[in-house]
Amino acid sequence: MDETARITLRLPKDLHERLVEEARSGRRSLNSEIVHLLEVALSPAGGDDQSP
Repeated sequence: MDETARITLRLPKDLHERLVEEARSGRRSLNSEIVHLLEVALSPAGGDDQSP
């Protein structure tokens, strides 16, 4: 990621807690987990679930 953009994101508390748990289990920061999930969701079909 050469350039980044900052955003403010409001999440329901339960979703935030789920993301925190997923990040923890994947040994990622919350930010990295969200970026990873977005990349996976937006990748072409057949893409893998591995972090870049």
